[in-house]
Amino acid sequence: MDKNSFETQYDVTKKSKLGKFYEENKVLIFSTVLILVIAIVSISYYFEVKEKKKILLAESYIEAKVYSENGDRNKAKNILKTIIFANDSTYSTLSLFLILNESLIIEQNELLDLFDQVLKNNKFEKEVRNLIIFKKALFQSNFVSESELLEAVNPLINTETLWKPHALLLLGDYFFSKKEYFKAKEFYIRVLSLKDLHKDLYKQATSQIMLIVND
Repeated sequence: MDKNSFETQYDVTKKSKLGKFYEENKVLIFSTVLILVIAIVSISYYFEVKEKKKILLAESYIEAKVYSENGDRNKAKNILKTIIFANDSTYSTLSLFLILNESLIIEQNELLDLFDQVLKNNKFEKEVRNLIIFKKALFQSNFVSESELLEAVNPLINTETLWKPHALLLLGDYFFSKKEYFKAKEFYIRVLSLKDLHKDLYKQATSQIMLIVND
């Protein structure tokens, strides 16, 4: 048998095997291809919808800022609340902070509910989440009891985070405002004991301790 005949027979045999494999598995092949096509289309659609949603939220956020700057606080508030409940980690957070900064909502329970909405329904990087927790505690410090405030800052003071010294300083200031100077001093000292403490935080804690000592 010459070389050409052997190659021809090999090709025929190979095609025959492929044809047999195709006939036996064509339903599976078509199903697999169909699933892959649907998956690709679905993923593309998901990201397209997500991008459009992001753009709409950005436009709504800018609109709310304009309303706020022009004195239409009620419209600004309603738009920002809608954005918060859209559960977008970026714009929900920005909207909550804008409501706080502009004092668009003053009812304490409503604001606490918005904080919880943002924290429970969005995924954040560790330090971003801790920032929101700190902001919530800072807001609460104006009206909650000692035990409630300690519970609020507990996730910050018992872990290594950028917001730990801020939380300890907040507790020190809280007790200082209540003239519970012994407790206040304890937290200021804890601030000073932290490594790589920013000089501004060091100055604040030191100044408060001096006020206590000289009182």
